[in-house]
Amino acid sequence: MSYAMSAALQQAVYERLTTDPVLTGLVGDAVFDAPPAGPLPELFLTLGAERVRDASDGSGHGAWHDLVVAVVTGTAGFRSAKEVAAAASDALNGADLTLSRGRLVSLRFIKAEARRERRGLRRVEMIFRARVEDD
Repeated sequence: MSYAMSAALQQAVYERLTTDPVLTGLVGDAVFDAPPAGPLPELFLTLGAERVRDASDGSGHGAWHDLVVAVVTGTAGFRSAKEVAAAASDALNGADLTLSRGRLVSLRFIKAEARRERRGLRRVEMIFRARVEDD
């Protein structure tokens, strides 16, 4: 197994999200690797947890990464969160990202969950599955 491409994959996903014109039109620069300390924007997107499984074979090292991308809002209802989630999904699903190490074989949407949280927040969590190989 190789976890060696995890940071490169995260960086490429973050760069795609922060440079997508539709997404930035909805949230501006409120795309975070981790939410900042202090007051948060009313609507933002953050990278979340990751699960990784071995996908190595006779040709080399590789891995399956299940990545969480979450949209969080304090506004009533889910509409704005779902609009941002749709833009993020469009930006990532099937994207051909360049990694600083290894290569991305595929990136696809797996599932999403929308839920209410404490303090009146709404959250949409999406899971994307990436297949990476180490060159």
